[in-house]
Amino acid sequence: MGETPTRPHTKSHGRLAIGPTLTPRPLLDDTPELAGAWRARVITLFPDAFPGILGQSLTGKALQRGLWALETIDLRAFGIGKHKNVDDTPAGGGAGMVLRADVIAAAFQAASAPPFDNRADWPLIYVSPRGRPFSQAMAQRFSRTRGITILCGRFEGVDQRVLDHFGVEEVSLGDFVMTGGEIAAEALIDASVRLIPRVLGNTESTVEESFSHGLLEHPQYTRPTDWQGRKIPEILLSGHHAKIAAWRTDQSERLTKERRPDLWRAYRHDKDPDGDQEQ
Repeated sequence: MGETPTRPHTKSHGRLAIGPTLTPRPLLDDTPELAGAWRARVITLFPDAFPGILGQSLTGKALQRGLWALETIDLRAFGIGKHKNVDDTPAGGGAGMVLRADVIAAAFQAASAPPFDNRADWPLIYVSPRGRPFSQAMAQRFSRTRGITILCGRFEGVDQRVLDHFGVEEVSLGDFVMTGGEIAAEALIDASVRLIPRVLGNTESTVEESFSHGLLEHPQYTRPTDWQGRKIPEILLSGHHAKIAAWRTDQSERLTKERRPDLWRAYRHDKDPDGDQEQ
């Protein structure tokens, strides 16, 4: 029998909400209530890795403004025994270690306490190389929720039973393996947070960028108009907005067909399901 897990250490970043309560509470505590902001909750063995790059630039400014909030949950707090073990050797043999089902379950249960128990509002995600590929559409879906809870894996992975039991959504950033899920979690959060209203400031930026219409973004240029003999395409300096829009669409289609034939086929299918997808 393992020891009863202690209350997890959590660390929150963002603005506090001030509201009525039946019992007094300090202005600052371990888990402050945030003012209705979209919230990313990260279960990790390395809580000090956050906010990381998320605390910089526009996402960092939005965090300070209270447009979104970040909370880390220390997985080690749910460890078993004197040394707070979180992993064990893989069943059937093999190299490395596997995160234990009972430890992860305790973390999930703590992270899913009300009001975080509604999966439609609070998706539960495990960043894993075998998950569904992360996409702009997925980021848009996450940004429309109240927030997300992400498990950052380590070692050889997580006991499959706990993922199945909790119906965890596995998400992959690509066909490669990393030492842990923290960097992947930050990338997933960044892609979702920037779609939250008022984070970027210019809402047109998210409409025109890569993947928003199923295509890669067209090339971009700025001053100087002539750099080392390379000139900005004349059409972009013409002031003819319709022709510029047509040029950009053509460039996006050319780049997508050349570099991402998978995206091109999907784009062509959406436009003409019965047509030739290789055009």
